[in-house]
Amino acid sequence: MFTFLLILQTLVAASLVLVILMQRSEGGGLGVGGSSSGFMTARGAADFLTRATSILGGAFIFLSILLAAIAGGTRESPTIDTSLARPISETAPTPPTTAPATTPATAPPTPQQAPGVPLAQ
Repeated sequence: MFTFLLILQTLVAASLVLVILMQRSEGGGLGVGGSSSGFMTARGAADFLTRATSILGGAFIFLSILLAAIAGGTRESPTIDTSLARPISETAPTPPTTAPATTPATAPPTPQQAPGVPLAQ
């Protein structure tokens, strides 16, 4: 049931996008052209597309709420897939096998003293 409603939701969303893109905007859009008489006149197309947008938008909202209610209402306890789990002994960190290298303690280098510059007299 959930899968069917999810596919239906996807089809409604795709149809809604197409209907919105077909509407004429101030910039031109992808408006439908045609003759001045008949079913798809400029006025008839605008009314049809506006009505289709509102119906598809309502269906989208209704399906969204229904899908959320179905997804939130499941009473099954979550199961964890343990097929890829490692035993605890494999996941524990292993101690290092070699001792860390130590550097001999050296005295800090002494700053070189600059040669004295005679002051002008």
